[in-house]
Amino acid sequence: MTTIAASHDEYAALVRKFPPRPIHNARQYGATVAVINKLAVRDEDSLSPAEHDYLDALATFVEQYDARHFDEMEMTPLERLQYVVEQAGMSASDLGRLVGNRGLGSLLLTGKRELSKAHIRVLAGYFKLNPGYFI
Repeated sequence: MTTIAASHDEYAALVRKFPPRPIHNARQYGATVAVINKLAVRDEDSLSPAEHDYLDALATFVEQYDARHFDEMEMTPLERLQYVVEQAGMSASDLGRLVGNRGLGSLLLTGKRELSKAHIRVLAGYFKLNPGYFI
């Protein structure tokens, strides 16, 4: 097998595991970032040409999503919470159940209650985001 064919096969295998696609919501964003992080933590010299290309494709979709949807520096933690909940198609009750108290979801989304450290850990895990996103 030639090097080009091997690289093509390796790229195709990566695509079968997690196809690079335009990102439309926070859950897809989190999943894509998780895949990027698995490759990005490796030494750049250890990545194959196929892995570099795959990483570039995923990063392009993340950058496009960021450009279309938000500038984190301009959003408050409350706006970030509202944004990810909306993108996930969740209701206030869904959020409340996620953080352990159905009635709490509405209070969090309206800013009447602030997120605790425990809430932030749960949300970061669920949405596959860095906990700092909610601070």
